[in-house]
Amino acid sequence: MTAAPLPEHGYGLPHDVSVDGFRVDELIHFTLAAITVIFVVVAASLIWSFVKHRSGPALYSHGTRGSIGLVVGAVALVLFGVDGNLFIHTLGDMHQYFWNFKRAEAAQGAVLIEVNAHQWSWDARYPGADGRFGTPDDVITTDDIRIPVGVPVVVQLASTDVIHSLYLPNLRVKQDAVPGMITRITFQAKIPGEYEIACAQHCGPNHYKMRAVLTVLAPDAFRNWLADAGEDARRAYDPEDKEAHWGWEWRRFEP
Repeated sequence: MTAAPLPEHGYGLPHDVSVDGFRVDELIHFTLAAITVIFVVVAASLIWSFVKHRSGPALYSHGTRGSIGLVVGAVALVLFGVDGNLFIHTLGDMHQYFWNFKRAEAAQGAVLIEVNAHQWSWDARYPGADGRFGTPDDVITTDDIRIPVGVPVVVQLASTDVIHSLYLPNLRVKQDAVPGMITRITFQAKIPGEYEIACAQHCGPNHYKMRAVLTVLAPDAFRNWLADAGEDARRAYDPEDKEAHWGWEWRRFEP
């Protein structure tokens, strides 16, 4: 397994290959800039105070009405100007892009994948040519998820043992896989290549082994792979192999 997060220039973030990943990066950059400004202002205020009061008797005061108002105003500015901005933009991006599963599933050519997490692998299931899950032509892979470039992908996640977390650093998305629940994640890749899939939730002594590869293919290459794999799955289908028939009926979630 050779895939790994591609380094980005500047802030050390993994190379963004997602259509909407820049929205996450913008929030990170805004936070970094705001923290830098706050640090400079606070540090400058401390240095000014040290220099101004470096001599003379020590004085203690609860502060004047003006100084108290200045502190309260500064705190309010940080809370509403920084935290408020982050909250509003994050909520808007989540609802419009990262949680908009209805739009993603309705998009032409959207790819639907069921992923079952377990110690210490990721199993993926694709519907075959019939477009339905739970039929003989379902394509099943282990630690190998393939998607087409430029097409919305919707993943439904489950876990058979403990909590895992599907993390795609190059696509700026992460979602927990929780036993007894079906969770969801959606994304769209814009650059073909191989990228790392990691588990971001400690899930036991071999947690470090729970890695996989996300391969982003050209649309024609993906269709050819899925068709060939579906035909192979149909020929190899064994109704008595219960372990191979994990999965669930695809759930259409309403907002």
